[in-house]
Amino acid sequence: MELELWLSLVALFFTGGLTPGPAVMLVLASSFRYGFKPALLPALGVASANVLWLCIAASGTAALFEIYPRATLGLKVLGILVLGWMAISVMFGPLPRLEPDPDDAPKRGRLYVKGFLLQITSPMPLVYFGMLLPLYFQPDTALAPQFLTMLVTVTVLELFGLSVYAYAAQSIRRFLQRPRTGRIFNVLIGVVMIASGVFAVLSTA
Repeated sequence: MELELWLSLVALFFTGGLTPGPAVMLVLASSFRYGFKPALLPALGVASANVLWLCIAASGTAALFEIYPRATLGLKVLGILVLGWMAISVMFGPLPRLEPDPDDAPKRGRLYVKGFLLQITSPMPLVYFGMLLPLYFQPDTALAPQFLTMLVTVTVLELFGLSVYAYAAQSIRRFLQRPRTGRIFNVLIGVVMIASGVFAVLSTA
């Protein structure tokens, strides 16, 4: 992959990784409730789902979404339902704690699967992996090196962005100790999750 093209890819996913969306909100909520390290488990689930999305983009399967619009619609509906369920669980879930208890976190597998399920069904990756990423593949260049470069780049940038939010959650937890403030923030997280999903659906219509 040419340097200029790679830098453009870095800019795209660096910005995307720091843009508040469903994955960011899930990691934020997990960090508030369980702490920094447990919040990295759903982040790893998101990164793992991105590998599958990258395979779809590299194989040309993304083009099938245009040929079979009903499949795309079904994925969008499923994504909105998953987002709605997770958003409601955050809105009405436990409030942020001054000192989170990692031992209170569910099994690691559940946190990981939650992140994976959110990312694999969210409409947001349709924008990046279904519409934008295929434009970065060069047909006159071997596919394997391009795929490996994109895989490493996307994974590192995704985990970096989510880790920044997970760590930042520790700094603002003290401001959310009052029940009213904490509940408002939880509702805000849920609203952003749903709004970003709706935006993704509309932008891929």
